[in-house]
Amino acid sequence: MTDLRARLSRLSRWRRAPRPTSIVPPGNVAGRALLTVIAIMTFLASLTVGAVTLVSDTAATWQSQISREITVQVRPDDGLDMAAALGSVQMIALATPGIISAEVLDDAATGRLLEPWLGEGLDLDELPVPRLVIVAIDEDAPPDFTALGNAVRAAVPQASLDDHRAWVSRLVSMARATVLIGVAILTLVMVATTLTVVFATRGAMTGNRHIIEVLHFVGARGSFIAAEFQRHFLKLGLVGAVAGGSAALLVFILIGEWTRANQATPEADQINALFGSFAIGWTGYGGVVVLVGAVGLLTAVTSRLTVTRQLAAIDMLSPVEG
Repeated sequence: MTDLRARLSRLSRWRRAPRPTSIVPPGNVAGRALLTVIAIMTFLASLTVGAVTLVSDTAATWQSQISREITVQVRPDDGLDMAAALGSVQMIALATPGIISAEVLDDAATGRLLEPWLGEGLDLDELPVPRLVIVAIDEDAPPDFTALGNAVRAAVPQASLDDHRAWVSRLVSMARATVLIGVAILTLVMVATTLTVVFATRGAMTGNRHIIEVLHFVGARGSFIAAEFQRHFLKLGLVGAVAGGSAALLVFILIGEWTRANQATPEADQINALFGSFAIGWTGYGGVVVLVGAVGLLTAVTSRLTVTRQLAAIDMLSPVEG
């Protein structure tokens, strides 16, 4: 009876107090800390989504560019007429079905390729430098590379065909590994967010235990109490997720703008070579938006489940206390 009077007294004081919008204090320190943690987690997850999208799109672009052309290399040899050999390779390539064009890399273009290593003013006639024939292929109806390679070697034994399959395989493997790593990081971030919300919900319930017990004792449904917590943590989750996702998108936008504004610098050239314009595209933006919604939903659902379990534990202890 004494315990009942104490609970009713606490309920009476709670009712006479200025009515809050929720039974969970909206501006306590724990709530602000949780909001910050969710923002940081979402920021890291959004960076991961953007990076995975960027690398996947870039790898697909590289794969498409590489698969659109092949090269035939003619090695210099004693007694070899290089011009005639290159002409033979070009004619064989053009006569093969599935070949769009075949161009011999002239001396000027070959010199530009070797200039970073051998300097300017190269005399290719005095250097044993292999010469190249660039062959563009039809992606919808590619040629028989084996037959083409055999025909080229039969006409010019010093020639060899490179269809870039090894490079394409490495790019595909890299893209897949990047996606798997990104999924693993996202999973860890979501697990960490879930555990953080669980501890924050338990802390909020502990801080408001007297109100929750009284409400539950006088007949308030568990769904009502759980909905109050769910609403509170959904708001926290969405605000933190929007802040973290927006910060991540701002990082990608700023790096992209910096790259476009400094295209003549070596640093920007390296970034352009690796990632293009450093734009994550609509796929990346859409992924971040979905991630923000998922974090908010995860926060709300986790809070509701935690409250429901805690109320079930209170129900189990009530007969003993009576």
